[in-house]
Amino acid sequence: MFLCSLMRRLFPTAQPDTQGGSDRILQVDPQTAIHWQARGEAVIVDVREPHEHAAGHIPGAILNPLSQFDPSRVPAEPGKHLVFHCQGGMRCGPAAERMMAAGHTGTINRLRGGFSAWANAGGPVER
Repeated sequence: MFLCSLMRRLFPTAQPDTQGGSDRILQVDPQTAIHWQARGEAVIVDVREPHEHAAGHIPGAILNPLSQFDPSRVPAEPGKHLVFHCQGGMRCGPAAERMMAAGHTGTINRLRGGFSAWANAGGPVER
């Protein structure tokens, strides 16, 4: 997490809306994701490690750590926004790419700023 924060401070660039060359992997701001979750319109996948998840997580988030990421463990829920998150917003990119490589045909939303941004924006957290 410290390294991600340091990199963002050293290289403050605007985040593009799409990542990895795919127009189906998007960045979503925490406020939008919080709104989707509150309305039951999101499937949230936490790609952090189990000890990070145990220390605090988004209620209802599905733990699928990047170190063991398994696309088959991500439920397909038509009509819901698929949101991947990590701690600071970096690890969810490789997870989204793996999901797409496994044949996912929908959109994946990466939570901009990760769990830290979610918590700072006032999103609910379970500990």
